[in-house]
Amino acid sequence: TLGKGPCKPSGTPGYGGLPCAMGPERQCSQQTCGQSLGSDAWHPRWTGRVSVPRGTRQSPINIQRRDSIYDPRLPPLKVAYTAASCQCLRNTGYLCQVDFDEAAEGSGISGGPLESHYRLKQFHFHWGSTDTQGSEHTVDHRAFAAELHLVHWDATRYPRYQEAVLGERGLAVTAVFLKPGAPHQALQQLVDVLPKIKHKDAQVALGPFDPSCLLPVCRDYWTYAGSLTTPPLAESVTWIIYQKPIEVAPSQLAAFRTLLFSAVGEEEVAMVDNFRGLQPLMNREVRASFQ
Repeated sequence: TLGKGPCKPSGTPGYGGLPCAMGPERQCSQQTCGQSLGSDAWHPRWTGRVSVPRGTRQSPINIQRRDSIYDPRLPPLKVAYTAASCQCLRNTGYLCQVDFDEAAEGSGISGGPLESHYRLKQFHFHWGSTDTQGSEHTVDHRAFAAELHLVHWDATRYPRYQEAVLGERGLAVTAVFLKPGAPHQALQQLVDVLPKIKHKDAQVALGPFDPSCLLPVCRDYWTYAGSLTTPPLAESVTWIIYQKPIEVAPSQLAAFRTLLFSAVGEEEVAMVDNFRGLQPLMNREVRASFQ
């Protein structure tokens, strides 16, 4: 539903696949998998400075099922969002993003690997030029058609979102893989208004929207310590990646590809393949809430 209300930019664009639905294999983007950021780790559409040019906890990563560690102490993730805090849908010039009122205290996640409550800030999507690629994370080197990121911040320890971005464990991002299949009713509410944000910097107010309707029924997840996947690439993120993907219609995926990286008056460039290359795991472990 379209509604009225202001949309305040959240700063950095972006932050303020399974056996039956896999695409081609993706290897680590860095030839040596070393510590420095190789040119392949930098997306040509990025702007902004990097806060950790030689990071050791960068994202996204390839998740190896056999190497993930089952942790029976990991409780289920508690999710409760306030639909009325949804503000708008906008084209950041790199992806499409839905912003929420960061003052909505009860709207967010807790439990799982988190030590406190993390408040919802925004969610956004990454997708490919075809249905065989698009996700940022991969599972056993297989990619999904798209990946949804719900970005939350620790409002208990940090007074402002921007401080949490650069703070230790300041952010928690939940990730959902999207694969081609049956139409997704809740996603269609967003797809219907994508034509209104075709160009960079376009935005449209949204009425109430509860993003929990975009989560898979099965809430099993992997978790690891990582970074933002767009500048400033800050290593402040606790990643929580749902094991099971959601199904969306191929036509719904195609709708995202009608968006443009370019602004009105510029040469039109299709918004596709807005995902970062895989980063080396280094000495991190990936824990699983399931066996």
